[in-house]
Amino acid sequence: MQAADLGSVQKTLLLPLWGRAVESREPHPMLVDEAAARIVDELEYDFSTIAARMSRITQMAWVCRCVHTDRTLRAFLARFPDGIVVDLGCGLDTTFERIDNGRVQWFDLDLPDVISLRRRFIHESDRRRFVCSSLLDASWLESIDRNRPIFFAALGVFYYIPEPDLKALLKTLADIIPAGELLFDSCSTTGLKIANKRVIEAGGMSTDAELVWALDDPGKLGGWDKRIALVESYPLFRGMKHGRDLKQKWGMFLSDTLRVMSMVRLRIGAAL
Repeated sequence: MQAADLGSVQKTLLLPLWGRAVESREPHPMLVDEAAARIVDELEYDFSTIAARMSRITQMAWVCRCVHTDRTLRAFLARFPDGIVVDLGCGLDTTFERIDNGRVQWFDLDLPDVISLRRRFIHESDRRRFVCSSLLDASWLESIDRNRPIFFAALGVFYYIPEPDLKALLKTLADIIPAGELLFDSCSTTGLKIANKRVIEAGGMSTDAELVWALDDPGKLGGWDKRIALVESYPLFRGMKHGRDLKQKWGMFLSDTLRVMSMVRLRIGAAL
């Protein structure tokens, strides 16, 4: 399996992977991801188009998303060291390598072509399992210990799921999981248009990989099901502007003011 053989949407996993690797080589990185840097070096893929066309603010968006996620998951594991984390649509994500506490039970879930590529660079263990499955088929959840606290993370994933299907997925999770939380990133209608033009098209991705779901009001998610509640939502670059140059700070400020991208955390079922 080569990166170029991935499906159109799956191939977009190369974008944040490249973003983390680039950041790791910065003089003063916001995030150090040695695993991502290693994979980019070893992966048989020409990243020159991405490198030439991606803006610094776009690249930092992927990094900031990871910084928020790492912080949230570390807080979860501080409360529940033996908890379960499920990385939905994991791609070549390497969050586990950055935050593993030696006790967490981790599941990396994605489609078969992605998992096949993933196995070339990342290995399973007794606490880390790869799951070949569609996000929309939650039958694999039946094998998870539902008596343990569960945290779901979905980075750069929900944009590609039509709202009726996403609503059905969250309802299914609520049916199966008695208590858990979910963290994901979202974009507004304006953000969706920007991403399709400046990220998908500029990055040389197929038009089949264009984003389809936008979220302008995170508060509406609680109306989808009484077992789903909004815990928090905040703009992507919140707390990330320190040490940035003036141009970067302005880009971050403008993005946050327009709520182009946000982080959203939901409670599913009972509170943890």
